[in-house]
Amino acid sequence: MLSTSCACVFNFEQFCINFTNEKLQQHFNQHVFKMEQEEYTKEEINWSYIEFVDNQDVLDLIEKKPGGIIALLDEACMFPKSTHETFAQKLYQTFKTNKRFIKPKLSRTSFTISHYAGEVVYLADQFLDKNKDYVVAEHQDLLTASKCPFVAGLFPPLPEESSKSSKFSSIGSRFKLQLQSLMETLSSTEPHYIRCVKPNNLLKPAIFENANIIQQLRCGGVLEAIRISCAGYPTRRTFYELLLRFGLLAPEVLEGNHDDKVACQMILDKMGLKGYQIGKTKVFLRAGQMAELDARRTEVLGNAARTIQRQVRTYIARKEFISLRRAAFHLQSHCRGVSARKLYEGLRQEAAASKIQKNFRRYTARKAYLTLCLSAISLQTGLRAMTARNVFRFRKQTKAAIIIQAKLRHHIAYSYYKRLQKAALVSQCGWRQRVARRELRMLKMAAKETGALKEAKDKLEKRVEELTWRLQLEKRLRTDMEEEKAQEITKLQDTLREMQIQVDEANARVIKEREEAQKAIEEAPPIIKETPVIVQDTEKVESLTAEVESLKALLLSERQAAEEARKAHADGEARSTELAKKLEDAEKKMDQLQESVQRLEEKLSNSESENQVLRQQALTMSPTGKSLSARPKSMIIQRTPVNGHVANGEVKVASDMILSVSNAREPESEEKPQKSLNEKQQENQDLLIKCVSQNLGFSGGKPVAACVIYKCLLHWRSFEVERTTVFDRIIQTIASAIEVPDNNDVLAYWLSNSSTLLLLLQHTLKASGAASLTPQRRRTSSASLFGRMSQGLRASPQSTGLSYLNRGLSRLDDLRQVEAKYPALLFKQQLTAFLEKIYGMIRDNLKKEISPLLGLCIQAPRTSRASLVKGRAQANAFAQQALIAHWQSIVKSLNSYLKTMKENNVPPFLVRKVFTQIFSFINVQLFNSLLLRRECCSFSNGEYVKSGLAELEQWCDEATEEFAGSAWDELKHIRQAVGFLVIHQKPKKTLNEITKELCPVLSIQQLYRISTMYWDDKYGTHSVSSDVISSMRVMMTEDSNNAVSSSFLLDDDSSIPFSVDDISKSMQQVDIADIDPPSLIRENSGFGFLLPRSE
Repeated sequence: MLSTSCACVFNFEQFCINFTNEKLQQHFNQHVFKMEQEEYTKEEINWSYIEFVDNQDVLDLIEKKPGGIIALLDEACMFPKSTHETFAQKLYQTFKTNKRFIKPKLSRTSFTISHYAGEVVYLADQFLDKNKDYVVAEHQDLLTASKCPFVAGLFPPLPEESSKSSKFSSIGSRFKLQLQSLMETLSSTEPHYIRCVKPNNLLKPAIFENANIIQQLRCGGVLEAIRISCAGYPTRRTFYELLLRFGLLAPEVLEGNHDDKVACQMILDKMGLKGYQIGKTKVFLRAGQMAELDARRTEVLGNAARTIQRQVRTYIARKEFISLRRAAFHLQSHCRGVSARKLYEGLRQEAAASKIQKNFRRYTARKAYLTLCLSAISLQTGLRAMTARNVFRFRKQTKAAIIIQAKLRHHIAYSYYKRLQKAALVSQCGWRQRVARRELRMLKMAAKETGALKEAKDKLEKRVEELTWRLQLEKRLRTDMEEEKAQEITKLQDTLREMQIQVDEANARVIKEREEAQKAIEEAPPIIKETPVIVQDTEKVESLTAEVESLKALLLSERQAAEEARKAHADGEARSTELAKKLEDAEKKMDQLQESVQRLEEKLSNSESENQVLRQQALTMSPTGKSLSARPKSMIIQRTPVNGHVANGEVKVASDMILSVSNAREPESEEKPQKSLNEKQQENQDLLIKCVSQNLGFSGGKPVAACVIYKCLLHWRSFEVERTTVFDRIIQTIASAIEVPDNNDVLAYWLSNSSTLLLLLQHTLKASGAASLTPQRRRTSSASLFGRMSQGLRASPQSTGLSYLNRGLSRLDDLRQVEAKYPALLFKQQLTAFLEKIYGMIRDNLKKEISPLLGLCIQAPRTSRASLVKGRAQANAFAQQALIAHWQSIVKSLNSYLKTMKENNVPPFLVRKVFTQIFSFINVQLFNSLLLRRECCSFSNGEYVKSGLAELEQWCDEATEEFAGSAWDELKHIRQAVGFLVIHQKPKKTLNEITKELCPVLSIQQLYRISTMYWDDKYGTHSVSSDVISSMRVMMTEDSNNAVSSSFLLDDDSSIPFSVDDISKSMQQVDIADIDPPSLIRENSGFGFLLPRSE
C-alpha cells in the first residue's frame, strides 16, 4: 500500500488503489483463516476459533450504498453546482461519527481514512473532475472510424441499452463493478499470494531497512497471517515424514511392528512433548516443539558425526595425497586446454550474442502486442459483463412481477368465484322454494278449475278454426294476385317487344333512304340538276328526321310505360312479401295456439289425475277406511284373463272394502293363512333388498339388478297396490349405495341400473284415467313432489316410447301395461330424482377433477415458450411435451370416466349428455379466463390453447360420435376466440369479416374485449384497426341504448339436460327374458319366476 510508505497527500487514483488493496487484504485474511480451518476440520482435531483483524468497516465506509464515499461522490457529480468543498463538507457531516474517518484540523478539502495498513490523507480537490472523466463523443467516433483495428478497439461504443438504462455512469462506479467482478473471480479459484517487499528507500542493493520492511510486512498482513498460524498449530508433518526425520530418536520404535500413528505418538511421548494434536494423517505441533525435536535430533546426529569423522579423516588425508600427485600430472595438460577453450568460447559468444539480440527484439515486440491485446479484451469483457448483468436483472424483475400479478389475480378471481357461488346457491335455494310453493298452490287451484279449463279449451278451438279459415282466405287472395301480376307483366313485355321491332324497322328505312339519296346524287349531272336534287334531298332528310324524332318520342313513352310496369311489378312483389310475412305470422300464431291448447289439455289431464289421487287419499283417510287396517298392507287386485287390466276398478275397491269390514269380525283361524302369506312375501322382499345391495354386475350388456327388481315388482303386482313398503326400501338401498360421492364406479353402476329400471317403468306404467291424453312435452324444472307426480301422470300409454317397447318386447308375457297406483307413481318420480342426482354427481366429480387443470391450461409457462422459440430440436420436443402435459391430464381424466361408464354399460345417451356439459364447462372456464386476463390474450398463448384444443378434438374423434356426440361443438366460443388470436394481418380485417366469417358466435362486447386486450409477444404485430374498434364502440353504445345485455362473460349451465321421455326415446330396447338371477335368490323357491322358461 503505497500511501503508507510516505507522508504525502494523495488524490482519486490512490484512493481507488487503496480501495483495491483493502479488498485484496480482506480476501487474503479470509483465505488464510479458511485454509487453517479446513486443515483442522479435515484432520478432525480439537481446536478453537482464532480471532483476526477484519477491515469490513473500511470497505463499508468506501463502497456501502447509499451512504458510502463512492455513492456520495456519484451523487455530488450529478449536481452541476457541486464543488470539491461542498463534497468535502458532505463527507464531514456524513462520517463525523465514523472511527475510520478523520477530519483534518486545518484543511477544508482533505480527509483522512484509517486503512488496514494505516492512516492515509486524501485531497478532494480533483475527485469530482476525475470521477466525471469520460470520452468525448466526437473523439470516440473518430477513433472508432480508424482503419487500424487496435485504435478502433481502444474505446468501443457502449450498447444503447446500457446507455439508456443508467442516467449517469461514473469512474468510481465502474471501478467498483470491475473490482467486484475481480473478487468474484478470485473467490471461485484457489489463489496463491506473492508479497513483494521493498528493502530500502534508496533503491540500492545489499541494504535492508528493518523498520521499513517490518512496516511493509505489517501493512501487507503477513505478520497477522503468521500470528494466526502460530495461534494454532504452525508445524504439521505427516506420519511418514515425522518417522523419517525423528525416527532415530527412538530406534526401538522403528524396530518394533507398530502402526505409523502409534509410532509417532510413542516418539513424541518419549521426548516429553505436550499440547500436540494427532490427526488422521498428520501430527500438529505447537510453536517451538519442532525446534526442540530438531535440537534432540541434532544432538544425536552430532555424536554420530564425531565417530564417523575420525574414520573419514584418515581416508580423506590419504585420498588428498593421491589426488595431489595425480593433479600434478594433469595440471599442464589442463592449462593448455583452458587456453584453447577460452579462444573457442570467445568465438561462440560472439555468434550467440547476435542470435540473442534477434530473439530478444522479437520477444519484446511480441510481449508489447500481447499486452495490448489483453488490455483490449479485458476492457471488452468488463463492458459486456456489465451489460449482461443489467439485462439479467431486468428480466428477473419482470418475471417476478408477472408471477406476483398472476398469483394476485388468481386469488382475486377465486375469492370472487367463491362469493358468487355461495350467493348463487342461496338464491337458487330461495327461488326453488318459492317456485315449489307457487306450483303447489297452482296445482291445488287447478283441481278446482277443471270446468273453466274446458271452456277455455273450447274457446281456443274456435279461435284456431277461425284463424285457419283466415289463413286459407289469405292464401287464395295471394294466389289470385300473383296470377294477375303475371298476366300484366306478360302484356307489358309483349308491348315492349312490338315497340322495339317498330323502332328497328324505322331505323332500317332511314338508312335505306339515305343510301338511295346518296346514289341519286352521285348518278345525277353535276350542273343542271344540282339545285333540285339538293332541295329534294333536304326535304326527304327533314321528313325522315321528323319521323325519327316521332319514333324516339314513341320509344321514350314506351320506356316510361315499361318503367311504370316494372315499378308496379316491384310494388306487387313487395305486397306479396308482406302477405307472405303475414301468412308466416298467422302460421306462428296458429302453432302457438295449438301449443297452448295442448298445454291446457295436459293441465286438464294433470288436474284430473291429481283429483283421482286426492280422492284415493281421502278414501284411505276416511272413517270407512279404518277397516282397511284389518286387511294386509299389500292388496292383490284380481285381473281379467283377457287383457290383464282391472275391470271396474272402483267397484272392486268398494267391494274389497265391504268384504274387509265384514271379515273383520270372523275368527282368527281364517286370518292365519293370509298372515303366513304376508310373512313369506316380506321374506322375499328382504331377500331381494339384500341381493340388490350387492354388485350383481351385467349380463349381455344389461344391468342384472334393474331387471331383477322389475321382474319381481311386476310379478308381485306391486304397481297396483294402494300401500307397500318395497318401493321405499329400494329407494333407501340406492341412497345408501351412493353415499360416497367420489366413488365413480358405484355411481356409474347405479346410473346404469336406475336408467334401465326407469325405462322399463316408463314403458309399463300408466296413470288411471289418462288414456286419452296427449304425449308429454319437454319437462320443466319443477322439483316438488306434486310436480314430479304430474310429470309421471302426463306419460300416456299411447306415446311413442310405449309403442317402441311393445314392438321390441311383444314376445314377452311378463311385460304389459298396468294402471299404476299412487305408490308406484311416487316410486317412479323418486327414481327419476335419484337418476338426476347420480348424473349430477358424476358430472360434478369430473368438473372438480379438471377445474385445477383448466387454470393451468389457459396460459402457457414462460420458460416453456422461450425454449420452444430458442431451443434446438430435442429441446423443442421436450418443451412441446411439457406444454401439453396439462391438456393430456384432462384427456386422461376424460378417458378414465369414459372407460368407467363403458364398463358399467351406462347408456350412450347419458354419456353424451355428460361430456356435452363437461365441454360446455371447459368452454365457459377458458373463455371467461381469456376475457378477464390480459396476459392470456397473446399470440403465443393462442397457439398454446389451440394445441390443447387439438388434443380435445382428437379425443372426440377417438371416443366416436356414439359417446362424444356434439361435445366438440360446445367449444365454439373458445375456438373462435383462439382462432382470432392466432390469425395474421388483423389490421386488414373489416368488422363484417370478423363478425360474419371469423367469429360469428361472439358478441360485439366480447370481440371488443379481445381486440383491446390483444398483444403479440412473438412477432410484435398489432390488433385490429382503430376504425374497427370505433365501430365496435358505436354498436356497443346502440346495444346499451336498446337495453341489450352488456355482459361479455358466459354462464355455466348446471341443469339436467334430459327428461324421462328423452331417455325412453334414446335408449335401446331391453330384453329381460334371458337374464339369469343371482345365486343368492336362484335356489329360493319364491323366485322361481326369474328362471328362464327352459328351466
